[in-house]
Amino acid sequence: MALAQDAALMVAPVPSPIVVVGIGADGWDGLPLTSRTAIEHADVVLGSARQVAGVREHCTETRTWPSPLLPNLRPMIDACAGSCVCVLASGDPMFHGIGVSLAREFGADRLRVLPAPSSVSLACARLGWALHHTTTVSLVNSPAETVLPELADGRRILVLSQGTSTPGEIAVTLSANGFGATEMTVLEQLGGPAERVVGGIARESTFEGVDPLNVVALHCVRDPDAPRHTRIPGLADSAYTGDGQMTKREVRALTLSALAPAPGELLWDIGGGSGTIAIEWLRTDGSCRAVTFENSQARREQIERNALNLGVPGLVVHGGAPESFAAVADAAPDAVFIGGGLTGADMLEACWGAVRTGGRVVANSVTAESDSLLLTAAAKYGGELRRFQIYRGEPLGAFTTWRPQLPVTQWSAVKR
Repeated sequence: MALAQDAALMVAPVPSPIVVVGIGADGWDGLPLTSRTAIEHADVVLGSARQVAGVREHCTETRTWPSPLLPNLRPMIDACAGSCVCVLASGDPMFHGIGVSLAREFGADRLRVLPAPSSVSLACARLGWALHHTTTVSLVNSPAETVLPELADGRRILVLSQGTSTPGEIAVTLSANGFGATEMTVLEQLGGPAERVVGGIARESTFEGVDPLNVVALHCVRDPDAPRHTRIPGLADSAYTGDGQMTKREVRALTLSALAPAPGELLWDIGGGSGTIAIEWLRTDGSCRAVTFENSQARREQIERNALNLGVPGLVVHGGAPESFAAVADAAPDAVFIGGGLTGADMLEACWGAVRTGGRVVANSVTAESDSLLLTAAAKYGGELRRFQIYRGEPLGAFTTWRPQLPVTQWSAVKR
């Protein structure tokens, strides 16, 4: 009997649930009864200064988040052990909100989420846009260029702002990238008593004096002479700046086809050059990730510029391979592309060892020495060998001739 009692005492207590309440710009008055009750019954209510100020008179105790939030999230929740905790979130906590971070840190089973309408739902309601056909881009922690991969003539986009300067920054970015005629609508304090809607054309508007709490709606209009930069791999070579060290357009499209990016996957790009392969991998889907390795400091800088200018500032740039692999060894890549440094000592072996089981390795070669390495790799690891010869039509006096590009040998294999 005593042993059973001792064992019962050793069982860890079940952590108290975390109630996450979505709250809109209308504050306490806009909350349903269930959410109000959760706040009133909580021992501690956590939220931003603005959120806490709107409910403080109904709470036992309130605490505001420090900055930066994420490193302090668990310590602040753990400090409330044994208490009934309520966390305030803007709108829908699971839509670009703190509910996502809480679920990742503590698990979904510990959360009880009471959402309010998201800013995107409210914006679509005001504009008469179909929510399921409206693309959303968050600039809360990203530069305005992040919107660029989503732009297309006639498309409707909602942008979550970082603050008062975001609408003006978007207008400048659109104007500089061939979408200056885009219709912009800034929706401030959605759902609150101070709600306001301001409209304008991107190239004609600065959107000064905008409320920090805003959402920007874009009805995209492409300038007739603007270049078309779609998400399909094979952007024009002129889309990139730098010293010309790049995988050219046609071979780039064939290479991305062999790499076969899927949402959420991670690419390692060896010998980044101008960053073309990693950048177009990232542009295929907003959840894709990429790391590029490049020896040259000047080229690393040009890769970062190209990534920003083409709307994928999340591209991670490191030094040469394989010596820099240790810096990102926490996550095995789903695909590795070797576009440079193929003849380096043990490069192929290092890349093959790094890629996850089921992942892909693709390597391109334009020299006889590198070709021999790809033949050896195919014999050792399997896979497929291909050889491309691209011709481009160029003027020859009053006529047109076909100018050959360097032939490219490609090896691609799946790690079994």
